[in-house]
Amino acid sequence: MNGIGKAPCDDTLIQVAPPAVPCAEVSRRWVLVAAIIGSSMAFIDGTVVNVALPAIQRDLRATPFQAQWVVEAYALFLAALLLVGGALGDRLGRRRVFAFGVALFAVSSAACALGTEIQHLIAARAVQGIGAALLVPGSLALISAAFPEKERGKAIGTWSGFSGITAAIGPVLGGWLVDHYSWIWAFLINVPMAGLALAIVWRHVPESRGPDTASPVDVPGAVLAIAALGGIVYAFIEAPTQGWSAAPVLAAMVIGLAAAAAFVVVEQKSRAPMLPLGLFRIANFSAANLLTLFLYAALGGSLYFMPLNLIQVQGYSATVAGAALLPFVLLMFFLSGWAGQLVDRFGPRIPLVLGPAMASVGFALLALPGVGATYLSAFLPGVLVLGFGMTVTVAPLTTTVMNSVGPTLAGTASGVNNAVSRTAAVLAIAVFGVIMAWASAAHLPDGSVAFKMAFVVGFRWIMGISAALALLSAFSAWRWIRAPKTASGK
Repeated sequence: MNGIGKAPCDDTLIQVAPPAVPCAEVSRRWVLVAAIIGSSMAFIDGTVVNVALPAIQRDLRATPFQAQWVVEAYALFLAALLLVGGALGDRLGRRRVFAFGVALFAVSSAACALGTEIQHLIAARAVQGIGAALLVPGSLALISAAFPEKERGKAIGTWSGFSGITAAIGPVLGGWLVDHYSWIWAFLINVPMAGLALAIVWRHVPESRGPDTASPVDVPGAVLAIAALGGIVYAFIEAPTQGWSAAPVLAAMVIGLAAAAAFVVVEQKSRAPMLPLGLFRIANFSAANLLTLFLYAALGGSLYFMPLNLIQVQGYSATVAGAALLPFVLLMFFLSGWAGQLVDRFGPRIPLVLGPAMASVGFALLALPGVGATYLSAFLPGVLVLGFGMTVTVAPLTTTVMNSVGPTLAGTASGVNNAVSRTAAVLAIAVFGVIMAWASAAHLPDGSVAFKMAFVVGFRWIMGISAALALLSAFSAWRWIRAPKTASGK
């Protein structure tokens, strides 16, 4: 259930650009509807697949590590190409790129549903991730281009509200479809949504481009980002079955690390880098992204295993597992406005220390339940504390990222921080899979009860490490986040 709630800087990706084309009021409403539908598809697929994963694994006779690839293939391409997707819209046309992303997402969703082998599903999920990388920033860019600055705040609120609703109902709907029909409907539901979005785009959404259409898209950076993430993720996912000394695992790790080093070199020399490394010379920006890396690694990596625990160990239905994090989402939805005022009242440092610290307590509480635990007494306290900690963190984190740079770089800074959060989750799921395999290996004699006990052992390790990562996030805020100077220099 990685991707639950909202990533940092989602909303601010809409705010930063001035309107690019004159747009009639009636067209603006249609633009907002199309953007909500398009981004909702990606948000739903970022959460419901984890609930459907046990059923997918059973029906396609997949190993646990192949099941990891069903999630990672999608998340990897989305994280690696998110910044490029936004740049392509600015150069080639936001409407065109958004529509292509929606169409690609729909076709690949149908391919996911029709796949009869796990390898086919993984390949289709990778293509789905490419589509999401085009439509997510495209949906936000359409809103930015259509709404004048004085109306953009209301549009942001509407989009954000529907994002919260999507995050809340998506896993529950996906679980219900798995329980009553089949996991394939978790993918097929995207097809009519995509058809509706494309019809609206065709009839009502005007085309727009960014101010600098001549600058090149950072294709080398995108290729190296995919190679770096793909190589490292492959090594960690395959190592438990093939062994760290296996040639494919070693080769993948070498390729991943070499591509990561080459990516840094290329971005330093690029005229239009997808990741402007100069931003990291800004202390608050670097600290905010370090906090993001630790905290969203903990969140994305640990919550991947949460529905597996609830379904395979605790025996909950997919619907109940999908609803298990509903309190988390509702806290973020209803308290986000209050959390957004914390920076104004206390500055960025206090909420960015307290929020991750509370999240750490939430992870620790989730490590306590054993086999046969009841949700209300065993899991709900941890979910509530974790949700409140994340609520306190996300809005101040977004504000800190935005305030650390000037208005002209706000869009770039938001996109980088958003991509960092997604990349952290991709890497954490792969690494936590190794930890799960190692921690549970000694507790796996024959028998389903032994399997459940072994899974709980691994799950406790993962939640403990997540708690430690959240504490590192709090420490990074305490050590490096500073209140911005006022006009008087104080």
